Amino acid sequence: MPPVTELTDVRPGLLRWTARHPDWAADAEPDSPADWPPDVGCVLYEAPTATVFFDPLVPEDLWSELDTRVHGRDLPVHVLTTIRWHRRSGPSVLERYAGSEEAVEGVQQLALATLGETIFWLPEHRALVPGDRLIGDGDGGVRMCPQSWLRHLNGPTVDDLRDALQPVLQLPVELVLLSHGAPVLDRAREALAMALR
Repeated sequence: MPPVTELTDVRPGLLRWTARHPDWAADAEPDSPADWPPDVGCVLYEAPTATVFFDPLVPEDLWSELDTRVHGRDLPVHVLTTIRWHRRSGPSVLERYAGSEEAVEGVQQLALATLGETIFWLPEHRALVPGDRLIGDGDGGVRMCPQSWLRHLNGPTVDDLRDALQPVLQLPVELVLLSHGAPVLDRAREALAMALR
């Protein structure tokens, strides 16, 4: 049974939690499209004008705490999705809080159109929120996803991904809040630069 889920303060107004993904496979072939840790990361941003969920996967034991936060702020709720596979509990969040999937002031979108993903940039916290194109390296850093994760796109390579991600190196990144892997909370820009060499 998965542990009780807890919201973790990354910074004031920026929270993260992990949840056990129901489709996780313990016997996945290394670097295959199914090879990722069992728990996936989700982000909650208490922006000045909205409460924003990124790629939420909400276990039953977390709804009460989320209800308290959302209703306590009494601001519009938005659900933003990095990649189509990460809809997760998004529809439930939208229904529960009468939310929207529209863009939010204070959240910038970095569209990787040919790679099927939108990475989000939160200037207030200097935080990058990727989906599947940047993942944990298992050692506290970050790496690009394996080539197999791009297979469904019929064409792009990891070299194309590297080129598409170069603009993130122009951002003053301090945090990378990964979905697959531990968040990078220290020397995040250096970790990105190493991943994209």
